[in-house]
Amino acid sequence: MARSNLKVFSGSAHPQLAQEISEFLCVAPGQARLQRFPDTEVSFQIDENIRGTDVFIVQPTSRHVDANIMELCVMIDAFRRSSASRITAVIPYYGYARQDRKDKPRVPISAKLVANLLSAAGANRILTMDLHKAQIQGFFDIPVDHLFAAPVIIDYLARQNFPNVTVVSPDAGGAERARAYAKRVGADLAIIDKRRSSETGAAEVMNVIGDVRGRTCVLQDDIIDTAGTIVKAAQALKVNGAERIIACAVHGVLSGPAIERIELSPIEKLIVTNTIPQSEACASSSKIICLSVARLLGQAIRSIHEETSVSSLFV
Repeated sequence: MARSNLKVFSGSAHPQLAQEISEFLCVAPGQARLQRFPDTEVSFQIDENIRGTDVFIVQPTSRHVDANIMELCVMIDAFRRSSASRITAVIPYYGYARQDRKDKPRVPISAKLVANLLSAAGANRILTMDLHKAQIQGFFDIPVDHLFAAPVIIDYLARQNFPNVTVVSPDAGGAERARAYAKRVGADLAIIDKRRSSETGAAEVMNVIGDVRGRTCVLQDDIIDTAGTIVKAAQALKVNGAERIIACAVHGVLSGPAIERIELSPIEKLIVTNTIPQSEACASSSKIICLSVARLLGQAIRSIHEETSVSSLFV
């Protein structure tokens, strides 16, 4: 299958994922130099002719979010000015997705601002995964392919043969996603009624809705940041008689005290994907399992390049 005009380039955020995608597609990684001047300005130069090439730039906008977004915009601009036929920004983790609406007076909608920046830089298409809210796709005036890591996580869970499984949503907002997981693995569903303190904004678990006594509970979320919510949810499940607690999330941001909290919690295993590169502390944790989404992204890139349907991956 000829893909001579397909090139996968990587920003500095996650070169390992870009390498895995290139290997899956059997293409050589794109040659470019991404550096920074002493004052931290981005310096980028493409080291090969990409005129008429279908370019895919792999760059999650995770840790050091602003720097990674700026890198991505500079790279897109370079490819546009070098006459690439199409530029697809592959953003496994879309930063600022949690700022998708005005939920307080006089605040920005930063998810829309980032969409505008990427479009203005010259991106022709966006390939992303598990947006915090699906309606963020509508912030773009260019095509967006929105993948889900559910098949990767569900396949792993199915191979573990956990008995008496109940999939648990840590809040009411994630109930639809948890229901989809429960249906795919043939499990029961429970929901945690989470409320936040009006003074501190900290999550306070109130009630567990559903039967979890003596069950293997799989806590399912899209993003785990400081792990405060997921740990409190696990503690509530333990109080309500859960036998084992497994947590899973697509995006393991795991910032601040997250890993320490996970280690001290009743959570037996935390399953995340490599949409975000994991720190050394995360990699050395015996509780954290990281699954690769390179194959899933590679399949989508191949379909986009060959102009075939990507719909089969939207599950």
